[in-house]
Amino acid sequence: MNPVEYRRASSVADAVQMAGTDGWRFLGGGTNLIDLMHKGVEHPSRLLDVTALSDMIEPAPDGGLMIGAAARNSAVAAHPVVRQRYPMLARAILSGASAQIRNMATVGGNLMQRTRCLYFNDATGSRCNKRSPGSGCDAIGGFNRYHAIFGASSECVATHPSDMCVALAALDARIHVAGAGGVRVVPAVEFHRLPGDRPDLETVLGADEVIIAVELPASPFAGSSAYRKVRDRASYAFALVSVAAGLIVHEGRIDDVRIALGGVAPRPWRAFRAEAALLGAAATSSALEEALASELAGAAPLAGNSFKIELVRRTVCSVLTGLAAGDR
Repeated sequence: MNPVEYRRASSVADAVQMAGTDGWRFLGGGTNLIDLMHKGVEHPSRLLDVTALSDMIEPAPDGGLMIGAAARNSAVAAHPVVRQRYPMLARAILSGASAQIRNMATVGGNLMQRTRCLYFNDATGSRCNKRSPGSGCDAIGGFNRYHAIFGASSECVATHPSDMCVALAALDARIHVAGAGGVRVVPAVEFHRLPGDRPDLETVLGADEVIIAVELPASPFAGSSAYRKVRDRASYAFALVSVAAGLIVHEGRIDDVRIALGGVAPRPWRAFRAEAALLGAAATSSALEEALASELAGAAPLAGNSFKIELVRRTVCSVLTGLAAGDR
């Protein structure tokens, strides 16, 4: 048994101070970190419990919503403002894990959760550059059905597991982080790093920084957004492909659109090429197909996951066609 020192942060300042001290890891609901400790993937010597930080879910000055990093996933999904104005976020959260885990997991912890790649989680028999830099990546030539078709590198092809973060990317959410230098705001689409040659560096957080809140800007998609998750079984499974989308159509043409994908990249994948192609276009199936073709042209599938290209195309087209017809 490895001894672990435990402490509970009483404030943001306390958490920031401890973050700059060697060995401390943040502990929220523990639904990911404790699991990785049991598997021998993580070996923290010090755990700093940050569940005493803000769990607020409150209106923001610009008409959006501020969500404290310690807010439980279940509380966010059930909040009436989230359900009414950000339905894709509520549905994304409810698509993830089990009710028991959602009751424990925090928003900050969801942002920081690590990949569910089988090779990353096998600490005794598999090579993984994310877990052990420079050791190699067994997923590239191994079982890679669940792995990335966008944004991967020769060092890592793992995908980001979160459902919530896909919706945050589509909603242009902003992550508020505090550190020794003060508070800064990071767009959700820039919070997670692509692997490049350092897959062990997963976010843009500094060593002395802690997530304190997620800000949702006022969304024009309150009445026309959706989240759809395609997976191997109906519950408690990670996405093969997921789609968070919002669509505004006026007089038959697309005025605004957001598309974010899960299960296909090392971070929630914002489909910027497809969005650009759709702006001002007619809301027709042919326009959707052409826009998705431009996005999928950049895909680089592996031996076991080329099916994801067609799955992305069909799922996104189905979701957007439904939204154009008034479905939610």
